[in-house]
Amino acid sequence: MEIITGIPDGWPADDAAALAVQDELRDRVVLDEPGPPPGGGLVTGVDVAYDDERDLVVAAAVVLDAATLEVVEEATAVGRVAFPYVPGLLAFREIPTVLAALERLDSGPGMVICDGYGLAHPRRFGLASHLGVLTGLPVMGVAKNPFTFTYEQPGPRRGDSSALLADDGTEVGRALRTQDATKPVFVSVGHRVGLEGACAHTLALARRYRLPESTRHADALCRRALKEVQQAAVQP
Repeated sequence: MEIITGIPDGWPADDAAALAVQDELRDRVVLDEPGPPPGGGLVTGVDVAYDDERDLVVAAAVVLDAATLEVVEEATAVGRVAFPYVPGLLAFREIPTVLAALERLDSGPGMVICDGYGLAHPRRFGLASHLGVLTGLPVMGVAKNPFTFTYEQPGPRRGDSSALLADDGTEVGRALRTQDATKPVFVSVGHRVGLEGACAHTLALARRYRLPESTRHADALCRRALKEVQQAAVQP
């Protein structure tokens, strides 16, 4: 598998530069569009896996038919980690490789679902927002944990939800129960999609399991691709 060695020209190299980019791009986030209707068209899950020893990141993009949840297309890319590990700035580590995976798709990705955050981010500009602004695509985030925000436990049934709240009481996402009596997931808008629509997309994609099928497929694919890279590295 080809390794993308280049980091984009002008890519931030330190915290101050990355924070400045977030400040510049945050105002470009579109929050007043409902997004594509759930249950139709295409949806694309993106996820990454790391090889810390070799300083590599593997990104996967998996396109699903939103009605049937069948895989339409998939792509991967491998790159050098583009930024050090800093909480709140994780998008800068992986976005170049995620973009490379998306660019390898022949079909339009439709709605993109990240394993991470959008508005539910300390600076209101997580991976889903960053990726949405750079691509112009509707993007949302579905995370396994609530990061720094607070919430009340939603009801026990599938579809029950509660507000994910910032310190000032602003709703930045939802804790959403996707299956009866399971832990909730944490949904936030990224770009060009509303919160109600993002929750509806999540439920439509999580028909059998806690996590959306888009996330499950992308997670499995990037892990398989990472193993291939690691096996190739140790072959004589």
